[in-house]
Amino acid sequence: MSASDDHPVGPPGAWLDLPFLVLVLMGGIYAFWRYHAAMDVYEKAMLVVAVPALVALGRFWSSLRVLGLAVGAASLLAIALYSRIGDGFGADLSQTDHVFLLKYFLASQSAILWMGVLIFMSTTFYWLGFLGKVDGNPAQRIGSRLAWVAVFMALVGTFVRWFESHQMAPDVGHIPVSNLYEVFVLFCWLTTLLSLYHEQHAAARSLSAFVMLIVSAAAGFLLWYAVERGANEIQPLVPALQSWWMKLHVPANFIGYGSFALSAMVAFAFLVKRHSETVSWRKLMPLFLLGTVLCLEPVVFRKDPIEAIGSFWAVYLGVAVIVVGGILWARRRIGARLPTLEVLDDVIARSIAVGFAFFTIATILGAFWAAEAWGGYWSWDPKETWALIVWFNYAAWLHMRLINGMRGGVSAWWALVGLVVTTFAFLGVNVLLSGLHSYGEL
Repeated sequence: MSASDDHPVGPPGAWLDLPFLVLVLMGGIYAFWRYHAAMDVYEKAMLVVAVPALVALGRFWSSLRVLGLAVGAASLLAIALYSRIGDGFGADLSQTDHVFLLKYFLASQSAILWMGVLIFMSTTFYWLGFLGKVDGNPAQRIGSRLAWVAVFMALVGTFVRWFESHQMAPDVGHIPVSNLYEVFVLFCWLTTLLSLYHEQHAAARSLSAFVMLIVSAAAGFLLWYAVERGANEIQPLVPALQSWWMKLHVPANFIGYGSFALSAMVAFAFLVKRHSETVSWRKLMPLFLLGTVLCLEPVVFRKDPIEAIGSFWAVYLGVAVIVVGGILWARRRIGARLPTLEVLDDVIARSIAVGFAFFTIATILGAFWAAEAWGGYWSWDPKETWALIVWFNYAAWLHMRLINGMRGGVSAWWALVGLVVTTFAFLGVNVLLSGLHSYGEL
């Protein structure tokens, strides 16, 4: 483990315990008093459960206290600013451009745009940390702080977007996890937060450089999707999505997806370190090709892949190939700065275990949701079929790990290939295979 990883960003002190508890309780009481008329019995129950859950998370990982308080304060400020431009029913969203803080920072689209910019900046600084001549390069510490700010802006954007949807019309408001644009935002901040957790608790800041590559790729897709498809506009829910199950199923699913993505990128780091002394590029070619395949997936998932290779995707693919090739070219320097293979292997296993647990919960919740929406728990819809394939893939990985003691290269390659399968289940099925879950379009 390198010296640069010995001092991760420290969590705040225990002095925040009581203030955090009091503020979360006050926030829960205020939310119930202010919005209970717009909540059904399930949403009220979720609010009651959310308060102790937030307190528990704050005690489990104290850095979340500062994040939670900052997000709450910024979101309430945005709501207060919106209250000044009301039009009878609620906020007049068309007047957002006339309020400086909303226009440039706190409106949902502005905050999410800042999230993307900060993710790109964070990734850049993380990788600049590998260029230093000595360990302890401050660039990676800057990258870590920028990642925290990116999560902050993403959460503010999510909560404000939730509020904005309720201002449009009484039947439009919904939690923003209902389409590809919204779930990509969810994926970005969840995966970044999972990376920051391992950064602090495994003392492995250099791993975040690899994880932030997949987050940057998602942020790049999100930028294209918003600009080219106008997908950032808030839309009413289709009937099948008008269910409280969505509020549980989708977040649980994306904790699973984020954990699987993290495990794959750490597996990539494992293979880079393992081959850091390899001279022959022939042995590195499978790793390069797999990295290229992962980069090609967003293009292949278009309904017309040839037409899809426009200027944006050409640059996207070109940058991705250069990054993968550059990492392999500088593998010796990078490998020397990474934690030991044992630490990397442990992070892969922990991430897959967490992802599998949440993905299993999400699959069960999805079955209940399907029974409510379509009258049956399972219909072998393409999305359901591929979700089952993903589940069996990681169940088999865990079986081989726990029963046969699988370690090393086989474990890492399996985790990396698993990301290809997971990405197809996440994105490709929605676009290429028609079915009940086809809510996205590229």
